[in-house]
Amino acid sequence: MNRFIVLLVFGASAVVVAQQAARPAPTAADWANLARLPDFTGVWELSFGAPAGRGARGRGGPAAPSLTPEYAARKKAFDANPPEDNETANCLPPGMPGIMGQPYPMEFLFTPGQVTIVIEAYTQVRHIYTDGRRLPEDPDLTFQGTSVGRWEGDSLVVDTVGFSPLTQIAPGVPHGDRMRIHERFRLTDPETMSIETTIVDPAALAAPFTSTRMLKRHRNWTIAEYVCEENNRNSVDASGKAGINLAGPGSPKKKD
Repeated sequence: MNRFIVLLVFGASAVVVAQQAARPAPTAADWANLARLPDFTGVWELSFGAPAGRGARGRGGPAAPSLTPEYAARKKAFDANPPEDNETANCLPPGMPGIMGQPYPMEFLFTPGQVTIVIEAYTQVRHIYTDGRRLPEDPDLTFQGTSVGRWEGDSLVVDTVGFSPLTQIAPGVPHGDRMRIHERFRLTDPETMSIETTIVDPAALAAPFTSTRMLKRHRNWTIAEYVCEENNRNSVDASGKAGINLAGPGSPKKKD
């Protein structure tokens, strides 16, 4: 077991606090082992015009996911009356899987037992644990989910579960509570990375949906600061109706 549980009982109620067991401090050998991994250093930029998605691994097919009847109906209703804008206008990030397809750079950082992806868009950070832990059975629901990875030769293979209900598979396509995302990161040449992503969702998808993105490396780039709330004059209400504040945040108030 890699967790311990503390149970506190107050009268008829109980509070359960779960905490990840402490990991041992990395050794010199752990740090040395990082040098044997593929070189993902630098800042990477998405290359547009990359290979399109396919409905199932190993088969050609449409670039859009194949939906179950229930979710196809939801998508049809969305397309018939789309909102004026989405929640990103309120500075909520798209979350997984959409955050990995944003037209902004990302940086990979290696430390023992973990790969960290710093994504410029919305100042998002993904933690991919490579310390041998298992995926949680009851994960917290977050925008990025919980990611566990392993190295298979020169490929980083990642499985992610536990997604916020505010995230979507695609515009107008929400996900079910059992969605799972499988990714394979590998270098196709010294300056090009391939990310193959397969989404499995028995509620929303009639078949696993696989897509591939290609990234180009820029060794002299740095990740820029991205503060969505700063000077953000656009917003969207619960119905998806867009609004705009022409004064903008930080503007001086008018005197009486």
